[in-house]
Amino acid sequence: MLEIVDLTILGWIVAGAVFAGILGCITLGRWIGRREIGRYGGAGLPSVGSLETAVFALLGLLIAFTFSGALTRFDVRRTQAVDEANAIGAAYYRIDLLPASAQPRLREAFRNYADARIATYRKLPDIEAAWRALARSQELQAEI
Repeated sequence: MLEIVDLTILGWIVAGAVFAGILGCITLGRWIGRREIGRYGGAGLPSVGSLETAVFALLGLLIAFTFSGALTRFDVRRTQAVDEANAIGAAYYRIDLLPASAQPRLREAFRNYADARIATYRKLPDIEAAWRALARSQELQAEI
């Protein structure tokens, strides 16, 4: 837990430094631009339309790649959840192959395991609680 907090604080420090650097560069560029306009006038300055177009195109690509990566991660997570549910269901149906005396206890263990896995996903915003639920589901898996 301490490592996560340290990385979060470090991330905020880096983000603040980058933000301050961007503001400093904007201020410096404005100062240099006003000085040059005051010295030479605005007649000889090139148009910045093509530069703005290039910057906005790169920004658009950056946003597109960000959304594409987020969608890919979402699809992978959804596929993993479906695969896990299918595996639990298939294993539950294979209990029928065991002797009749062992089936009720194992079916109850499987129900408890499925409930523990659901509890793990429901507690995910709280990392510590999710880790405890995951440990419980791993204990049940070992028991099965």
